[in-house]
Amino acid sequence: MKRIIFFLAAICLALGCKAGDIDNTPVKSFDLQRFLGSWYEVARYDHWFERGMEQTKAAYKLRTDGKIEVLNTGIKNDKPKESKGKAKTTDTAGLLRVSFFGPFYSDYRILLIDKDYQYALVGSSSDSYLWILSRKPQLTKETKQLILKEAQRRGYDTGKLIWVKHN
Repeated sequence: MKRIIFFLAAICLALGCKAGDIDNTPVKSFDLQRFLGSWYEVARYDHWFERGMEQTKAAYKLRTDGKIEVLNTGIKNDKPKESKGKAKTTDTAGLLRVSFFGPFYSDYRILLIDKDYQYALVGSSSDSYLWILSRKPQLTKETKQLILKEAQRRGYDTGKLIWVKHN
């Protein structure tokens, strides 16, 4: 029985099984060139690799090999922190695969992006990850409400969001 449970858990991890009742379908139309550049992390779900981070930003830059360079920066305990990774496109619009840990890639699903590529709602293959990104450190009240409403419509618990402090 233990082998079966282990086998099923391994398959779930490899395939990115969906937890909970969420709609994590990526946007139908996505322009990578317009997405590239710097984004402020306005809000996120808590997870170990960003725990305690403030003033977090992400920068996406196209590499010569067609992959995307990812640079995440922020402040933790008054000290600058950064992590470098890579991403690659897939055959599905709005679905990237991101890696910060060697050959291991995770889904990066663009769930909402405005027509001017000024804000985005990003999820993953499960309900454990959610980010709100913006080209500016703050969102207007109306934009914030629009993004929260979309996240809630998709089944995400917006009460779990951590609002990132920016100077």
